[in-house]
Amino acid sequence: MQSRRMLPISLAILAGFLSTPAHTQWPERPVVIVVPFAAGGNTDGIARMTAQRLGAAFGQQFVVENRGGAGGATAAEVAARAEPNGYTLFMAALPVMAIVPAMTKARYNSTKDFAPISNIGTNPFVLAVNKDMPVRSLAEFVDYVRARPNTLSYASAGAGSLNHLSMALFLSEAHLDMIHVGYKGNGPALSDVIAGHVPAMFSNLSDALPHAASGSVRLIAVSSDKRVPQIPEVPTVSESGYPQFKTMTWNGLMAPAGTPRDIIDKIANEIAHAVKDPAFVERLSRYGVDPLGNTPEEFAAMLASDIAVWRKAVDVAGVKSQ
Repeated sequence: MQSRRMLPISLAILAGFLSTPAHTQWPERPVVIVVPFAAGGNTDGIARMTAQRLGAAFGQQFVVENRGGAGGATAAEVAARAEPNGYTLFMAALPVMAIVPAMTKARYNSTKDFAPISNIGTNPFVLAVNKDMPVRSLAEFVDYVRARPNTLSYASAGAGSLNHLSMALFLSEAHLDMIHVGYKGNGPALSDVIAGHVPAMFSNLSDALPHAASGSVRLIAVSSDKRVPQIPEVPTVSESGYPQFKTMTWNGLMAPAGTPRDIIDKIANEIAHAVKDPAFVERLSRYGVDPLGNTPEEFAAMLASDIAVWRKAVDVAGVKSQ
């Protein structure tokens, strides 16, 4: 009789155990952060420092998995199709989420297939000119180019790259005509600006800073909405007469759509703490990154806005969609 009286209680306990979401103890095993580019670049570096931070915070290993290919689309598709259980995250980069889908027929939807967690940090571009180009402000640059329509060129990391599209947007707003010269990466493009083969480009800030310090190039405007701490004396494009202009790249964590909200919030809260840690901020600054650490809702709104901006840039630049 005693065992029969105990049975309902035991069943109640078992039922309660089974109804408890399996993810409440997350993470119980290693978490994979899929990175859309090869090891060694900015996105990879940010992913690795973030993995280290999250691993220390949650007591589990966060493993970086580099999956390059198709401009980042290969990794995005893998991450989008992963089980939404918190054990696969995606180190999203703006080009993968906003530009690749505008240029090609991507097999993932940037807003429907992913759950934004937190944008870790942003990278502005800086308008760099050869040291012998006789301009020291954006206004002087505009006047100089306007007086020489379709005779001056600008460099970029390649057709459809962020710095190509940034310059295309600026030229459209300023009603200027220049000739685009694409390279295989920001480094080779900047090298030719330094050598004087091409007079100007929007460069990654981290690449341009050491050359500006040595006097090889002159930095005349940054593309972000506010000045950057590394070069506070350099004004923004928007404050230099083009208030609507703002282009930046970023890296942020996302998860497959449907990932439990409590897991999303746990990670977002830790990123918010990380970007206030001076040591973490210092590591980001080495990549020219301004820390952000916004909320999932803010990140989602930022992504939606950027998708519209870069779709317009692709159209302005005349980059052929496939």
